[in-house]
Amino acid sequence: MTTQPSTYQSRIDGHPATLSELSPLAFAGFAHFTAMQVRGCKIKGLDLHLDRLRKASLELFGRAPSDEKLRFHIKTAVEEGEEDQSLTVTVFSPNGEFTANSMDVEPAVLIRTGAPSDGPKGPLRLSTVNYERPLATIKHVGEVGKTYYLHQAIRQGFDDAAFVDSHGCLSEATIWNLVFWDDGTVIWPKATMLKGTMMGIIQRQLERLDIPQRLEAITFERLGELSGAAVMNSWTPGIPITAFASNVIAEAKPFISLLHKAYKAEPANFL
Repeated sequence: MTTQPSTYQSRIDGHPATLSELSPLAFAGFAHFTAMQVRGCKIKGLDLHLDRLRKASLELFGRAPSDEKLRFHIKTAVEEGEEDQSLTVTVFSPNGEFTANSMDVEPAVLIRTGAPSDGPKGPLRLSTVNYERPLATIKHVGEVGKTYYLHQAIRQGFDDAAFVDSHGCLSEATIWNLVFWDDGTVIWPKATMLKGTMMGIIQRQLERLDIPQRLEAITFERLGELSGAAVMNSWTPGIPITAFASNVIAEAKPFISLLHKAYKAEPANFL
């Protein structure tokens, strides 16, 4: 039987990635990335992805690929791939482990594409663990902690895990942002965390829709007073949460509908 070649790809600075080029990235673990969903060859929130890559590159490497370079590589992958796909942009050092000399090397750009995803349907039940991700504001690779706690949550009968910071407040989940509902007001956790691109899209569209929003420290005591909760990431603008460990919370369907409405209002553009 003949197997058709995959239309999904991995490219570094525009050319097909070789094993020798991928090896430093695999073993060094010093890189950052952003993940997006492509639908009909269009992307939502590209400005937020580019901003994330620029800031993280400057923080990690002291220099950043230009927006024009990133746009070109993303555009090429979109045009050569499926109409609907997942697309990940990773920025890393082509020299692998860092030394005084290698820090002056221009970071390389890895583009990977794969099957599209809309995430799980939910609702989800999350375990809770006391954990703060290192360099939490950067979407970096090699985070064994979040994968470990995901596996532990599943073993305990939960769907995923949420993190509680040193102040006793919910901050984020393994690969998700958390968002809460308080009778007409959207609440974002006041904590050190990664601000997701989906989170940025939803925030600006809720503002356009005149929906009240605020930051608030979410303790377990406060959680019992709220009327809904959800997770979001590049897959989806909202999946309901019905439990944080033993703390049950109502499935707020109007809240989830609002999050999806806000995402739908964000324009999707060709590059």
